[in-house]
Amino acid sequence: MRCTCSRLAILGAVCVGLACAPKARSLPGAPTPARLPAAQLPPGYQRVDFRWEFVERDLAARGEGVARIASPDSARVDLFLDGGYGGGWALLIGDRLVTPEGAGFMRRYIPPPALLWAAFGRLAVPPAADTAARREGNTLRADIGRGPTWRVTFDGDRLARLERIDGGRIVERVTRVADGSATYRNDGARRSLVLRVTRTRGVPEFDATIWRP
Repeated sequence: MRCTCSRLAILGAVCVGLACAPKARSLPGAPTPARLPAAQLPPGYQRVDFRWEFVERDLAARGEGVARIASPDSARVDLFLDGGYGGGWALLIGDRLVTPEGAGFMRRYIPPPALLWAAFGRLAVPPAADTAARREGNTLRADIGRGPTWRVTFDGDRLARLERIDGGRIVERVTRVADGSATYRNDGARRSLVLRVTRTRGVPEFDATIWRP
């Protein structure tokens, strides 16, 4: 009985979380060929400095952060808590996310790989033949794949939004603005991470030691 009640409680929590996720509407605009902008990292090496703020229900944290990005598919993200209370790091290599052993809070703070890449302007979702696209003025939207579906929005050639849709609902999403700042949201978990870019610059090649777990 205890086991059954526990499973029912977990199932109920999952159902409540899904109910909080907004429904995904049909793509607006006129049908258009599914030719999407490249949405890849600029060549070379970049350092992105930002302020970050994480919220999950009653938990809130904020501080300084830095992303060291190497084209085409590598990044290291460091988060430092305000007040000198510590921090953590994450390596993003292709579709693999690595965090320090025993530092589960970084997994909690950092979005999944495809959405973290989207925060930096790179589209990195599994390719799919069943891609549908629609255009509305300068805005291009496309649904990629099924179960889950990745909905991507471009403002001109700029990646402006990526959503993961499952069961007809937007489970989680990243939105970006022109200066590179980004917001990740998971409404079911009531979780968000805001990255407010303060400086972006090209730099020489990074020391190889930053890529070691």
